[in-house]
Amino acid sequence: MTPRPLCYRKALNQLLSVFALFSICIALGGMGWILYTVFQYGAPVINWEFLTAPSKPYGEPGAGVGNALLGTLMMTLGATFLAVPPAVAGGIYLAEFGKSSRLADVLRFCANVLMGLPSILVGLFVYAMLVATTGHFSGLAGTVALAIIMFPVIMRTTEDMLLMVPDTLRESALALGMTRMRATLCIVARSARNGLATGILLSLARVSGETAPLLFTALFADTWPGGFFTEPTASAPVLITEYTTNSPFESMHAMGWGTALLMALFILIINIATRCIFYEKRH
Repeated sequence: MTPRPLCYRKALNQLLSVFALFSICIALGGMGWILYTVFQYGAPVINWEFLTAPSKPYGEPGAGVGNALLGTLMMTLGATFLAVPPAVAGGIYLAEFGKSSRLADVLRFCANVLMGLPSILVGLFVYAMLVATTGHFSGLAGTVALAIIMFPVIMRTTEDMLLMVPDTLRESALALGMTRMRATLCIVARSARNGLATGILLSLARVSGETAPLLFTALFADTWPGGFFTEPTASAPVLITEYTTNSPFESMHAMGWGTALLMALFILIINIATRCIFYEKRH
């Protein structure tokens, strides 16, 4: 092969660098524009009453979004408890015990399909399985829908993080007399703990803003989530949808913007905290 001239390679390098910088600027500009717009319309309505009072029908004084925030917190934490243990166990199996088995190939294929599945289909599935059979919407049904969305993301992230651990650590642990399971849990998983925790937190941030599954499972209610297992439960994403698109009143639009700002800040804080907590210095 004839080597390309040095000036050509330098020009190509500069062109690709400029293109990469331009792409980053577009991404940052879009994110900044979104945050600015949400902050502009949402910040004026945020106060203590807005955060602590429950939502109320239009015209009633003292309305807030406290019940929606609490419902979102309950459903996301419940989904985390449901999804994390089996997802991490499945990722460990794929990376350590059934790496090349036919069952592992089937699990990877199913996980990839679930990751690409529209979340509204997950909501319809849980509606048919839980809501239609029990005869009522509930926060539990919303929790199950969010857990299904989280499961494949955490499982594949766990597999990828464990595969990045050098085989020398596994061999050293086995040479010292550890069983395969103990070496996996105490050595391999511990070495990849930062990546595992990052995947869990990022999947939690993702499902906290899901709306479509909750419309078919938890629905909405202007009350505190006392009947979490048997009654419709309020959530911030559904409140944003209802107040900003299905209401003709400007005051409810403003409350929707305020809730959107809170959710944006929540997701942003989780992402930043994840990067800061699990940041590893590279020498």
